[in-house]
Amino acid sequence: MSGTTTAAALLRRRAAGAGANRWVVLVVLCTSLLLVALDATVLHVAVPAVTQDLRPGAVELLWIVDIYPLVCAALLILFGTLGDRVGRRRVLLLGYALFGVASGIAAFAPSAEVLIAARALLGVGGAMIMPATLSILRQVFPDRRERAVAIGVWSAVAAVGAAVGPLLGGFLLEHFWWGSVFLVNIPLMLVSLPVGRLLLPESRGTRNGPWDVVGALMAAAGLFGVVLGVEQLGGGRPVGSASTAGPVLLGVALLVLFVRRQRRRPYPLVDLRMFARPAFSTAVGCIVLAMLALVGLELIAAQYLQLVLGLSPLQTGLRLLPLTVAAMAAGLAGARLLRRFGPRRMVCFGFCLTAAAVVLLTAMGATDDVPLLLCGFVLLGFGLETTLFGAYESMLSEAPQAQAGGAAAIGETSYQLGAGIGIALLGSVMNAAYTPGLSSVPGVPAQASAAAGRSLGEAYEVSARLGGSAGAALRHAARDSFVHGLHVTLLVSAGLLLLGAVMALRLPRVMLCEGAAAEGEEEGVGVPLPREAERAHVSA
Repeated sequence: MSGTTTAAALLRRRAAGAGANRWVVLVVLCTSLLLVALDATVLHVAVPAVTQDLRPGAVELLWIVDIYPLVCAALLILFGTLGDRVGRRRVLLLGYALFGVASGIAAFAPSAEVLIAARALLGVGGAMIMPATLSILRQVFPDRRERAVAIGVWSAVAAVGAAVGPLLGGFLLEHFWWGSVFLVNIPLMLVSLPVGRLLLPESRGTRNGPWDVVGALMAAAGLFGVVLGVEQLGGGRPVGSASTAGPVLLGVALLVLFVRRQRRRPYPLVDLRMFARPAFSTAVGCIVLAMLALVGLELIAAQYLQLVLGLSPLQTGLRLLPLTVAAMAAGLAGARLLRRFGPRRMVCFGFCLTAAAVVLLTAMGATDDVPLLLCGFVLLGFGLETTLFGAYESMLSEAPQAQAGGAAAIGETSYQLGAGIGIALLGSVMNAAYTPGLSSVPGVPAQASAAAGRSLGEAYEVSARLGGSAGAALRHAARDSFVHGLHVTLLVSAGLLLLGAVMALRLPRVMLCEGAAAEGEEEGVGVPLPREAERAHVSA
């Protein structure tokens, strides 16, 4: 029986790789991911320069950073499932073109409003690119052992993009204006379009029935409303205000209606039965929690390094480099770690290691401590990437091949949703801990204190206008309040990470590579539940 399984697996690999070497395809897909990963982080070190040039308010500044993951998260299910029907390569190439156009608009944006619109358009392009890369990868690598290696390379490239983003952004800001951080997307797009058209195989799902346009729009509007409400909360709006509670309630209502609609339809947009599998639903939750901690902490860390320690954008990128280099190492070692320790222990260990790194970083103060930052960032990068690798591999392996686009869209929605909520949630915690420290600074007028309470950058501008002892006192108080807010935010993040470690205990103990699961996928019945798969593995 094992010989038959091995022969079947070999035939599947040959069929998946027909027309293109699967490892060459992986290179092209990783280039696609690099395009999106660069844009997610390259803006972080440019936030102070954008603030100085365009003068956005606190809410506008949050929108500039957060609109990209917000729009991307809202549209991933729409474009992921569309790719299953019309062709994943086709959607991917359209995403390249849109990404390039939006990058040009963002680079020369004359106002905060235009920059927000351009970043939203970038989010649309990212929503077309991200699920297509994962679903094509799922199609081209049907064998789980090879797929684990491919996902490790894929996630390492994401870490490379995160590493190169701040460094490249810092270098460009040293020599050019802030808009140049968006122009780097255009050469990558110009290369990716013709290469992708020549080398990528077209890939479609085998599911029949019409594409549920209404359901896709309901999911997009629901996700947008939920994250929009959290975004307003991150901008300092009260929890019970119409601008905060309204979008959340409307978004939740639309998502509930979307779920009910999918359960009734004979050909659902997303097969919600996947969430009944503990490994799939747990992996999705782990991705959300990991990204919630990562993106919010990266943004706050970039502000800390520049505004508190006074580092230049390039120096800031260099300081963040150990985090992403450690993440690269974890991604490349992920396949071996997964085979040895299994998804449960791997993801749980990653969360615990990340929580320990976050607690260690609470020792950061108003003065530079290079060894502390180096150690904390290395542990943070390795722990988070270990978590994300194990969660992504478990989620993608649980999904039937015919539903690869929908499953990839769910995973990437979790990724982007966690990123958007993380910036808003941790930003809200940061603001709540930062603002009270500036309410009663001696010699500073109430109006000036209120303006300084919006952000540390604005506090420095107000202190410069005040001058004298009052300005110096305000600057000192703002810096100390920011460090205090950073400590509170780190502790909240550590609590969320430990919650993720507990959640990871529901993942399978071992990595199963049996042939029965893959055969079931081809028939459209999906991957067996962990206990069923274990019994099939033993009987084989």
